[in-house]
Amino acid sequence: MPIPPHDDRQAAAPTYRTDEDSNPPARPSSPRPGPLRRPVDMDVIRPARLEELKPLNHLITESARVLSTGFYSARQIEALIRHVFGVDTQLILDGTYHVIERGGDLVACGGWSHRRTLFGGDQAKAGGDPDLDPRTEAARIRAFFVHPTAARQGLGGRLLSHCESEARGAGFARLELMATLPGEPFYRTAGYEPLERIRHPLPDVPPVELVRMGRSLSERGVVTPTTEAS
Repeated sequence: MPIPPHDDRQAAAPTYRTDEDSNPPARPSSPRPGPLRRPVDMDVIRPARLEELKPLNHLITESARVLSTGFYSARQIEALIRHVFGVDTQLILDGTYHVIERGGDLVACGGWSHRRTLFGGDQAKAGGDPDLDPRTEAARIRAFFVHPTAARQGLGGRLLSHCESEARGAGFARLELMATLPGEPFYRTAGYEPLERIRHPLPDVPPVELVRMGRSLSERGVVTPTTEAS
């Protein structure tokens, strides 16, 4: 899903509460200095590998817990990690899910897809995932996450441009994604516009707000809304 990139061009986090949820949003911890804070000239964008599923899901969990704080409650974040966030293995098999590697560490991940699923990891999928028609349908931007210690370094933007270029090369004229609230400002900056706001149900917690967004690849910032099911 592109749910979210948890990346570097986010606005200040608003406090997000619901009447049904008495737990306040968790307080973010300060990212600790470590091996991920290395010069950006060491960064390499490459396809993700199946043997990296465990470190990828760890990166996604760390990103979500730190960078979603203030937008969703702690309980909602844990429910998203359990039921929604994660790697969609099909994208790795298709060669359309990528990582940014820095000195042997995975610091960001994200991809695009020519398949119908709009968001969610393996645990959220059911049934088949047919190909989209690039002549009439929008490609997907999927599951962008940046490690908290590598945030605000332009990684999400680099990865997004890479995926957009690949989707354009595959014949797609439009892109769509499902953004989390922390990811929405990042995608707006990149030229995506909201198409629909939804409240996604999760077990045992109030629904979470997500934003379906899209844009044209032919003219940056010009979005043609689609009527296809999401």
